[in-house]
Amino acid sequence: MIQLQSISKCFQEVIAVDHISFEIEKGDIYGLLGPNGAGKTTAIRMMMGIFEPDEGEIIWNGHSINREDRVNFGYLPEERGLYQKQKLKETLQYLGRLRGMSRKELNSEIDKWLERFDFSDSADRKIEELSKGNQQKVQFILALLHKPKFIILDEPFTGLDPINQVLLKDIIQEQRDEGVTFIFSTHQMEQVERLCTNICLINKGRILIEGPLSKVKEKYRKHAVTVKYEGDLNTGGLEHFIPEFQLENGELTGVLKTPTTDFLDWLNKQVEIISFAHSTPTLEQIFIQEVCSAA
Repeated sequence: MIQLQSISKCFQEVIAVDHISFEIEKGDIYGLLGPNGAGKTTAIRMMMGIFEPDEGEIIWNGHSINREDRVNFGYLPEERGLYQKQKLKETLQYLGRLRGMSRKELNSEIDKWLERFDFSDSADRKIEELSKGNQQKVQFILALLHKPKFIILDEPFTGLDPINQVLLKDIIQEQRDEGVTFIFSTHQMEQVERLCTNICLINKGRILIEGPLSKVKEKYRKHAVTVKYEGDLNTGGLEHFIPEFQLENGELTGVLKTPTTDFLDWLNKQVEIISFAHSTPTLEQIFIQEVCSAA
């Protein structure tokens, strides 16, 4: 559906995005990941047409993307951009009309989403009277309201309690089942593991990992370890082998960034190793290893 072909963007002397390329297929939930300042939001803004790439091209359904194509986009930005003095339903009506929706279609969609998000009794409340979590839900409705084919979600779960996080995930999956495509940018790795089929991890404007989530996790399985031991483990120097680790009741888990033999030689000098096994790493473990290794 959409392809980024070696796009780059600089701001004065800072390279925000450095020749990144990836492709998102129709019906995908694609995770765009990276630490703060990695270039995620800049890449998103180039897809939205807010910034133009300095180099490279963005392709939409086989042709260079244009303004008309972006009518098919929905966007939930990381920063809230609602009119605080305006009433909730008026906000949805105004921004829906800007998207070219007819009054009849718009009112039907608004009523549907207000009911779905338990806002029916809040339609005449001003935006400023809503909690931060409810304002986030309003922005989510605005991203869906005009029935876009491609939706960009930048930190969509910010400020939401667990119940509303589940509600958003349910709606995302329902929309995906109807053929809607999502790109999902977040720091919440557990949400990515539950939702995304493909991921792209970028750092300092460059891609570190890209591909199906299942294949990424399988690739890193040989690096994820669980060690049971006896003795007193001095963790000084452990970060050389495992950037982020967990210790609990004589069990050490983490993702290696050095050869296994080097790690075991070091560990065997300190404690008695009872068992050693490879395990499937979490996405958070992979994220930490790759970002720390690239530092």
